[in-house]
Amino acid sequence: MLGAYPTARGEASLSGAAWIDLFNPTDEERAAFERTFGLRVPVREELAEIETTSRLQIERDAFYLTAPLTFAAEGEPWVLAPTGFVLSQHVLLTVRFAKSVAFDTVIKELAPAEKFEPVFAFVRILEALVDRLADLLEASGHDLDDASHAIFRQQDAKRLSRETALLRQLMIRTGRTSERMARIHYTLVCLDRMAKFTVDRCRDWIGHDMILRLQAVSSDVASLVQFAEGLTSRVQLLQDAATGIINIDQNDVMKVLTIASVVGIPPVLVVGIYGMNFKDMPELNWAWGYPYALAMVVITALLPLIWFKWKDWI
Repeated sequence: MLGAYPTARGEASLSGAAWIDLFNPTDEERAAFERTFGLRVPVREELAEIETTSRLQIERDAFYLTAPLTFAAEGEPWVLAPTGFVLSQHVLLTVRFAKSVAFDTVIKELAPAEKFEPVFAFVRILEALVDRLADLLEASGHDLDDASHAIFRQQDAKRLSRETALLRQLMIRTGRTSERMARIHYTLVCLDRMAKFTVDRCRDWIGHDMILRLQAVSSDVASLVQFAEGLTSRVQLLQDAATGIINIDQNDVMKVLTIASVVGIPPVLVVGIYGMNFKDMPELNWAWGYPYALAMVVITALLPLIWFKWKDWI
């Protein structure tokens, strides 16, 4: 039997529940559970501890397990929320402070059941969490595929400002995806530790079939961790590629400006010389002096361009 909130169901009915799910529990709800089962309800500060010894504990034959679970938050690339599990032979307690699709799935699945073992509910939650994280990693992979297609597409004649703005948005997008994958990776590692800790410490009463399912969870987590590491490598590649393309485009602009400035120097020199109008300047009285000066301007402008082309700089 699944109990949602102690105050809603009454303490008498709690004693027959196999799973108690506390969402943002009040002091009254904590006290009701502790009176009924004699087990301590961990507080949020305790669940936020990051040491392994704090996340995996045994008290009075009950397992106190903690894992940070990812949930969507407005303006954030997924956020980690501490979640606690208290597993004993008679009851499973979950303490959470954020909504979870995986929890909702398992609750809908087990709510109609008249009876189930606490360890069964625990294993189903881990399996649902791993499935949910796998879906998130798959979505992250699709995001990186889209970013890769945009970055390595056939370059067209877009304006540099638009191209740079697009690549900047892609870098931000891949950065947020990388942050999300890092948090998923951390959650997977914690879930794997929980599964292995449970298998090692309570083999005597969880049953062989549950042991096999927990080992399958660890196997799935290992494959997802490898997949996440591969995606992380892709993120670094895409960000480096986007940065390199932006630098190349900017260098092309600087090259054009440099060539324009170099090409303009000789004609300016020629015009400066023939613009001094000295009395004894031989070309001053030439009939073809003006066309000669214009030709000199054109020739001195073309010579640097020919040189750059011969050097294959343009």
